[in-house]
Amino acid sequence: MTINVTLREMITDDLPTFYEQQSDATANYMAAFTPTDPADRNAFTTRWLKILRDDNISKKTIIYNGDVAGQVLSFEHFGEPHVSYWIAKEHWGKGVATSALSKFLADSKIRPLYARAVKDNIGSIRVLEKCGFTITGEDKGFSNARGTEVEEFILKLDR
Repeated sequence: MTINVTLREMITDDLPTFYEQQSDATANYMAAFTPTDPADRNAFTTRWLKILRDDNISKKTIIYNGDVAGQVLSFEHFGEPHVSYWIAKEHWGKGVATSALSKFLADSKIRPLYARAVKDNIGSIRVLEKCGFTITGEDKGFSNARGTEVEEFILKLDR
């Protein structure tokens, strides 16, 4: 089965959709590392407008069957290049994340590239591994979405 996923430049008009996607409580729980208050639309908009203006952040909107399904970004985090993505909950389990991340990585020559996933986010860990990442370490951090410290895997893509 072919997954109809494309990536395009991120635009300001994507922000209302991203806000709705990132307001989902289940999605926030799985992502774990989220803003303190995902419902704060002003903070959300301020943060994303800053991201859109930052030429050091590579950012793409994920389109699935013609709809905005999420985003994928690469940026510096803890002094190393990292990648992250967000897929709207209604698109989980369809191969959208794997397809989008694979396309993003094909266009990015930054290596090594790192990613982080909370240990119980099996779906995200599986996506990263399918795209060539391997678990290279562990860390802990405070999860706003969960209100507690959580354990996460650090993954690395060398090739």
